[in-house]
Amino acid sequence: MRLSARVDYALRAAAELSVSPDGPVTAEQLARAQDIPGKFLENILTQLRRAGLVRSQRGPVGGYWLARDPAEISLADIIRAVDGPLANVRGERPEEVDYDGAARSLQQVWIALRASERSILEGVTLHHLASNELPPRVRSLAEDPEAWVNHTHR
Repeated sequence: MRLSARVDYALRAAAELSVSPDGPVTAEQLARAQDIPGKFLENILTQLRRAGLVRSQRGPVGGYWLARDPAEISLADIIRAVDGPLANVRGERPEEVDYDGAARSLQQVWIALRASERSILEGVTLHHLASNELPPRVRSLAEDPEAWVNHTHR
């Protein structure tokens, strides 16, 4: 899985917003806190706002804040807002691709890959990130990724 810089920045900015005290946070404050290029961040925040994940206010007391509770915003929500679907093949959903001959099973692999990604990314929220309390399954995979790989090859 390849995550773009835009996704990385969006996740970091949203995590920062999730721990911000009440009231708007400026894009400049977010950029400084997470070392994100300011102009790039403005575009990302616009995408998050259009997706309904972030709200904004202009003016001297303006800035950005989360539109929902951090426990209700998954990493998948943010990724989809800035990069589109989690897994696609040549721009299509895995269910829509078709292969022949020896490659016929590839469609099932892509569907399984997307399901695996979704199970992690939809199960981790901004609250999990901010509290540094990831779900047990995620912690377990991160602490010993080879155990899962070795377990599936038995």
